[in-house]
Amino acid sequence: ILIGGEPGSGKSALAGLLCEQLILQGYSLCVIDPEGDFAALRSLPGVVVLGGDDPLPNARELTRTLQYPDVSVVIDLSRTPHADKVQYVRAVLPLINTLRRRTGLPHKILVDEAHYFLRDSHDHRLIDPDLASYVVITYRLSSVSREVLAQGDTVAISCRETDTEELAALASLCPGLESRVADLATLQPSEAALLPTVEEAGGLVRRFVVAARLTSHVRHRQKYLDVPIGDAQAFVFGEGTRPRPRARTLREFLHLLATVDAAIVRGHLDRHDFSRWIEHVFRDGRLAARVRALELQPHDQLPPTHAAEAIAQAIRARYEPANGSIAHPDGPAPAAPASPPDAPGR
Repeated sequence: ILIGGEPGSGKSALAGLLCEQLILQGYSLCVIDPEGDFAALRSLPGVVVLGGDDPLPNARELTRTLQYPDVSVVIDLSRTPHADKVQYVRAVLPLINTLRRRTGLPHKILVDEAHYFLRDSHDHRLIDPDLASYVVITYRLSSVSREVLAQGDTVAISCRETDTEELAALASLCPGLESRVADLATLQPSEAALLPTVEEAGGLVRRFVVAARLTSHVRHRQKYLDVPIGDAQAFVFGEGTRPRPRARTLREFLHLLATVDAAIVRGHLDRHDFSRWIEHVFRDGRLAARVRALELQPHDQLPPTHAAEAIAQAIRARYEPANGSIAHPDGPAPAAPASPPDAPGR
């Protein structure tokens, strides 16, 4: 099963609903949860959450936990640095495949944020095509290995998608979808669509309303400070051909914003580079509007160094934990980073 769609379109909520129903019907699941979105499943019978604030489970612990058909495991990687997440998932998936081949458990293996772990051509080896037991979720279908997408009959479900590159990737899953794939841009947050990749779809794009969740949908909003973006999306400080500092996360951006020369900051303020980067890459319109208002302030009223401090304060107020929670005075967390047509600040 493949679940795609743009950030904030409801993929994780739909996947969580699918997990709930499978668990309640007696299936054993192993959920690879990079951002802690599935931790709330612990309220269902037989669900164990490993990782999170505790060390990630090793091979022995995972094997011992997954030996019972009425037990499901969520591996919470939300507290793990990104590079370590990738290394861990690429090591643990073969182990889970071996367990399933030997014991039949877990019945289903879910991989969220699959574009981080299944992007290279050799990554298809992490998926055992004979098992036919995977649920793969991604907002960057175009980054997932073609070999992974080509394995077996895929039940493809899409939530709302407006990015032309991602629409083309969805269209490539089944012949003749190109003329109908634009309909996916009209899906509402409570809707999804079954694509005609399997016989049950009857050759149609079948829209449906997603049922209500039994467990809450948890979002670890502080992840947006540390979620990595591609090199082409990085914010590059300054101009010219000489090597220039790059920010590949918001946390790196905050550090560099506080250390680069005021003249460099002034140039980015004049070009509105900061607000364009936040809006295009992180798709956070509310924060971008706040930063744009600061960029528009005359330099004699708000010097570049003070503007940089105000921008940093706005970002921290939006994402950093405050009294055990995340401060979001202007609304919900933004979508995860997406590829803009042209990354500003380059």
